[in-house]
Amino acid sequence: MKLDHMVFEVGLALMLIAIVSVLAHRFKQSIIPFLIILGMLVGPHLEILNFGIFDFTFVHSQETIQFLGRIGILFLLFYLGIEFSVQKLIRSGRSIVIGGSIYVILNFILGLGYGLLVDFPMYEALIVAGMMSVSSTAIVAKVIVDLKRTVNPETELILGIILFDDLFLAVFLSIMSGVLLGDTSSLGGLILSVLISMVYMLAFFVIARKGSKILNKLLNISSNEIFIIVVFAVLFFVAGFSETLHVAEAIGALLLGLALSETEHSKRIEHLVVPFRDFFGALFFFSFGLSIDPYSLLDASWLALGAVAITILSNYIAGLVSGKQAGLTVKSSTNIGLTIMARGEFTIVVATLGVSAGLNPILQPLSALYVLIMAVIGPIFAKHSKLVYTGLSKLGIGKNEKQARSRKREKPNMPGQ
Repeated sequence: MKLDHMVFEVGLALMLIAIVSVLAHRFKQSIIPFLIILGMLVGPHLEILNFGIFDFTFVHSQETIQFLGRIGILFLLFYLGIEFSVQKLIRSGRSIVIGGSIYVILNFILGLGYGLLVDFPMYEALIVAGMMSVSSTAIVAKVIVDLKRTVNPETELILGIILFDDLFLAVFLSIMSGVLLGDTSSLGGLILSVLISMVYMLAFFVIARKGSKILNKLLNISSNEIFIIVVFAVLFFVAGFSETLHVAEAIGALLLGLALSETEHSKRIEHLVVPFRDFFGALFFFSFGLSIDPYSLLDASWLALGAVAITILSNYIAGLVSGKQAGLTVKSSTNIGLTIMARGEFTIVVATLGVSAGLNPILQPLSALYVLIMAVIGPIFAKHSKLVYTGLSKLGIGKNEKQARSRKREKPNMPGQ
C-alpha cells in the first residue's frame, strides 16, 4: 500500500475519533466506551463500511494504528507514574492505606474466585482478578469534579484509595509481566522471572527516593523543545529495554514516571505530556476496539455480566467498610463505593497484557464489554448515590446511624452541662 494512502486511512481514523470524542463530551460521558465501540463498528471484522477510497475497515493501516495505540499505553502509564508519589502515599495517612487495602483485597479475592468459578485456568483467573480490581482514575476524577464533590468529607479517602489502587496496579503488572513473559517452563525460571521484575521495580522506587537530586540536574534544561525530546527519548528507551528483561514495556513507562515524580520537574513533565497522553490514548482505545470481533461479545456477555454484578457488590461493601474505619457516615461511605466503581483504561491494559502473553483470547471481548458497561453505569450510580442510600436505608442499612443521630439531637442537656 502506498504511503499516501496509509496516511489517508490514519487521517480518516483520526477524523472519526475526533467526531466521536466531541459527541461523548456533548453527552458528558467518558470517551473510552465510545472509542471502543467505534473501533468495533468500523474494524475489519464487519467489513460493511467500504465506500471506494473511504475504507472504514482499516485493513491496510491497522498495524500502524495498533503501533500508535501501543504508544498510547506508554503515555497513559507514564502519566500515571508521574501522578503517583511515594511521599504522597506516606502523607495520606493510616485510614487511606487501610481503606485502599480493603478495596484492593476484596475486589481481587472476589475477582480471582469468579475467574476460577467460571473454569478459567489460574493465569487467566489472575488476569480477571486484576481487571476487576483496578478502577478508572480518569473517570473517577471526572465524576468528582462534575458532581461538585471535591469538598465532600469522603473525597480525600476516595482519592487515597485510587492512589493505593494505582500502586497495586504497578506491583500487579510487574509481577504478572514476569510470570507471563518470562521463563515459565520450570519453577526456577518462574521464580527468577518474578524476582527480576520485582528487583527492576524496586530499583525505580530507590531512584525515586534517593536519586531526585541527580535527576534534577540532568533535567535542568531551559528549552521545552529539547526537554521533551530528552524525556521522550528516555521513555521509549526504558520501555524497550524493559521488554529485554521480560518486563512489559508499559511497566517500564510507569516505573520511569514513578522515578521522575519525585523531581522538581514533575509538574513540567506532566504539563507537557498531557496532550500526548490524550491523543495517543484515544488511539489506544480505538485500536483496542479494532481488534475485537463484535460477534465475540456474545460469547463473553454472560462472563461480563457476572463480573459487573460482583464489582457492584464488592465496591459497595468496600466503600462501607473503608468509610466506617475512617469514621465517616454510612451516606459518605455509600458515596465512596459508588464513586470508585467505574472501570476503564487500566482494566484494558491488564487484559492486553494477558492476551499479548497468549492467554485465552476471550479476555479481550470480556474486558471490552466489562469496561463498556462499568464506564457507563459507574458514573450513573455515583450521580444517584443519594437514591441508592435512601433505598438501602429503607431496607435497614444505615437505619441505626439515623436513629443514633436523632437520639443525639433529642437528648436533653443535663444540669451543669
